[in-house]
Amino acid sequence: MDRIKIVGGHKLEGVIPISGAKNAALPLMIASLLTGDRLTLKNVPNLADVNLLARILRNHGVDHSIEGKRASPTPHLGETFHLTARDIVDTTAPYEMVSRMRASFWVLGPILARMGQARVSLPGGCAIGTRPVDLHLTGLKALGAEIDIDGGYVVAKAAHGRLRGGRVVFPKVSVGATHNVLLAAALAKGETVIENAAREPEIGDVANCLVKMGAHIEGIGTSTLRIQGRDSLEGAVHTVLPDRIETGTFAFAVAATGGNVLLEGARAGLLETALAALEQTGAVVTQEADGIRVRRNGSGVDPITIETQPFPGFPTDLQAQLMALMATARGTSVIRETIFENRFMHVQELARLGADIQLHGDTATIRGVKHLKGAPVMATDLRASVSLVIAGLVADGETTVNRVYHLDRGFERLEEKLSRCGARIERISAG
Repeated sequence: MDRIKIVGGHKLEGVIPISGAKNAALPLMIASLLTGDRLTLKNVPNLADVNLLARILRNHGVDHSIEGKRASPTPHLGETFHLTARDIVDTTAPYEMVSRMRASFWVLGPILARMGQARVSLPGGCAIGTRPVDLHLTGLKALGAEIDIDGGYVVAKAAHGRLRGGRVVFPKVSVGATHNVLLAAALAKGETVIENAAREPEIGDVANCLVKMGAHIEGIGTSTLRIQGRDSLEGAVHTVLPDRIETGTFAFAVAATGGNVLLEGARAGLLETALAALEQTGAVVTQEADGIRVRRNGSGVDPITIETQPFPGFPTDLQAQLMALMATARGTSVIRETIFENRFMHVQELARLGADIQLHGDTATIRGVKHLKGAPVMATDLRASVSLVIAGLVADGETTVNRVYHLDRGFERLEEKLSRCGARIERISAG
């Protein structure tokens, strides 16, 4: 397996282009199942998860072609995908594919809505909690789906040959369930109302694309979505919004190492709570015409107390990165994880670098140390892996991050972006 080697102690200075959001690109690709026309998606990041989903969609009959990246001065604009699902040739999403990426489970709603039936394996993905699919299934049942679990597969049929609009009230916020029901409701007959819907910007990005495809959706960006289903949708052209998690990750890395970096193409409005937290630590964040600038002088990092929350709160996908930043803060920080029950697996690996972290249930207490020291560490999931990179950038000496295939799932050209800003980081290929 590939590894990443980092020699810490170097400030980040320069420009880091922000890629398109993985968490929007995946459901947007899945939306291609809703129409026989071509859906063109711009600014798609070149990631392992995106490439895997493309293979899964091909299995269902989606033809796709890719245009290359645009040249400078806008390198953050990624690839352009053309996706066409003239015919759904297979309504089954097999275990060997779905088990590798949880978001591929979201094909269930669109295939069911378009074909009246679907058979989708129960999902896999990062081992950061059970994340049951009950909310997905309950939501689809409210639209008239009859659902059984058979041999590890969800077998769904539309009771009347076609889904019908209904009222869906989620007992708790779920990004995945909101995506699945929203996509299905676009082709359901009549009106669907989703209450306590997730408000993440990626949900809004998908909803805006569906509107371009002919869907009628009210309440975009709020917790109540009202969808008037259509008999069919048409093709569209849509640009994936910039990745707020990548933005926050690099912002925390700049704050950890010091320096001054422009995050090109980033939008402050997509992560206001995270940037406000970053400013509490002593970093300076400013919105510029080309993106967001983050800088920190040599005064050190101030501690912070925060808990993860659904949007617009502090994102769980930035919790590990914040913890890496707090590892060298001047005092004690407290982070409470309220979204996933098993998202502290990076703690033991950060401790290998000298971090002083104590866990008590869903709460981590981080006592800042003056120095971290490089060591071999092991990535356990996507966001945890990049927290180890941030810690390695700060640590004295050499840090080796193993199992970096997790990084390739969600961060495009990570080593290149960091090295261009002065980091001493390189990938060591297994071969």
